Amino acid sequence: MPILVLVRHGESLWNAQDRFTGWIDVPLTEKGKDEARAAGEKLRSFSFDVAYTSALSRAQESLAIMLQTMNVEIPIIRDQALNERMYGELQGMNKQSMRDKYGDAIVHLWRRSFDIPPPGGEALKDTAARTLPFFERAIMGDIRDGRNVLVVAHGNSNRAIIMRLDNLSKEQILELNLETGLPYVYEFDSQCRLTTRQVLK
Repeated sequence: MPILVLVRHGESLWNAQDRFTGWIDVPLTEKGKDEARAAGEKLRSFSFDVAYTSALSRAQESLAIMLQTMNVEIPIIRDQALNERMYGELQGMNKQSMRDKYGDAIVHLWRRSFDIPPPGGEALKDTAARTLPFFERAIMGDIRDGRNVLVVAHGNSNRAIIMRLDNLSKEQILELNLETGLPYVYEFDSQCRLTTRQVLK
């Protein structure tokens, strides 16, 4: 039965510096590279037919390290639809300094809520509006054809996908935070119905 594995990229330089990254291209840290290798080790027993990633280098580098660790070569599809949410005026800013300025509750809503965007940026619903049509057409298209799919993308593009797969409410998605380098495994039956889900910790 086909499987879908979602992985958030390894720790980036701005993750380590507690800064809003969004669409800014920043590299992985050494810890991030280690997280990608660890994800690859966890997935060694899986077989994949195709991989998807975003247009941003931290996701692409994480995927490359994972595939190297797994010692496999498969087609890779890169698309901006899987990019992280665009954080607008917050991009590059330190998260704690923004909490000090605007308050913890407001910044939490900007980061996690479904429909409240940061200044000049995307809410999760905006990210979902570009991620989910691509997910349904391309990624689920491969699943429907019986292919095993690996997606290495970002916290919020993956949250949008998980919100759809797990039928999460706006309130539930507020509490979902995806750790870097952690594989989420979804298995489907021959009718493309979700049968099992697990997180490889």
